[in-house]
Amino acid sequence: MVNDYQNGSLSSRLGIPMMYAIDSVHGHNSLYKATLFPHNVGLGATRDPELVRRIGAATAVETRATGIPYAFAPCIAVCRDPRWGRCYESYSEDHKIVEQMTDIIYGLQGEPPANAMKGVPYIGGKDKVVACAKHFVGDGGTIRGIDESNTLTDWKGLLSIHMPGYYHSIIKGVSTIMVSYSSWNGVKMHSNRNLVTQFLKTNLKFRGFVISDWQGVDRMTYPWGSNYSNSLLTAINAGVDMVMVPPNHTEFLRIMTSHVNNKLIPMSRIDDAVKRILRVKFTMGLFDNPLADYSLIDQIGTQAHKDLAREAVRKSLVLLKNGKDVKNPMLPLPKKTSKILVAGSHANNLGLQCGGWTITWQGLNTNNLTTWNHNILNAISSAVDPSTEIVYSANPDVNH
Repeated sequence: MVNDYQNGSLSSRLGIPMMYAIDSVHGHNSLYKATLFPHNVGLGATRDPELVRRIGAATAVETRATGIPYAFAPCIAVCRDPRWGRCYESYSEDHKIVEQMTDIIYGLQGEPPANAMKGVPYIGGKDKVVACAKHFVGDGGTIRGIDESNTLTDWKGLLSIHMPGYYHSIIKGVSTIMVSYSSWNGVKMHSNRNLVTQFLKTNLKFRGFVISDWQGVDRMTYPWGSNYSNSLLTAINAGVDMVMVPPNHTEFLRIMTSHVNNKLIPMSRIDDAVKRILRVKFTMGLFDNPLADYSLIDQIGTQAHKDLAREAVRKSLVLLKNGKDVKNPMLPLPKKTSKILVAGSHANNLGLQCGGWTITWQGLNTNNLTTWNHNILNAISSAVDPSTEIVYSANPDVNH
């Protein structure tokens, strides 16, 4: 599919290859049989940047194996309110942990040489992908955790909590940055020229390209798309270089061309966007190798990647309390005991264990979302002595 799209681009007048992208946020998670890794909230709990780097490399090669050279990862949101439905995409409420976890960029893209210029995109070969730090900026700090809402904080708060992950990502060579649906002190991020152009591009000297979120331009107004022409004008002039348009690309092309012809969007702004996009495409070698490399296909779901995922799960487990008495801990449970109760709907549901961004955007409520079916219940059942009775209940009562 990707090669068919690419051949269409290559047959155009200028023959410039396109970039196909996908949300590989915890492995190549939209692909059946790909390796799934813990979500960012679990990886942050490991406090292990080197592990996260290895996960990035595994994710990159599995994504590239299907011809896709661009992953919308990592999400470096700093979740400040657990009511935010996307908190599982955040490494931590602590920005210092988020900073450490940006090492995943080295895994996804490769590590730039020591003499490389800071802030310049780097992609280290055909088994690596273009990474995307998102969502710029403050997406995890919205009031009451309301998604796509308003982050209320002063300049110092923005710089000290939500911005550090971006400094670190840029230094590590991240190629693209995605703008947030959310607002900062009432100003939509997709319209915030001071932050996107002045601060990100000028002050931080980011040399990659800035991409909108999915229909991010449409969502600058409510109802969505109600003033698309003005929203597009504002977003492009704010510094957005590439727009995720779906579903109506013809409207985008018509309005965008009109704005340029009417000199509402200066040609210098177009030149900046095109230069940045081409810089990333040349850096990743897309002009030399625009099509999928079929030799990578055996890298999908390898045993080594599965072992890495298991290591990440082990390291991400957090024991909050081990029984009532410190001197008499409850765990570990003996393998040979009379009865063990396994409780909760997630214990016997692989889809709920894997969460969102797994095969589908919101995940799947099933045990059949992939070939791997090792959920908590059957894992416990296989680990204990055959004489031990395993009782499962999604909603146990005192009789259990």
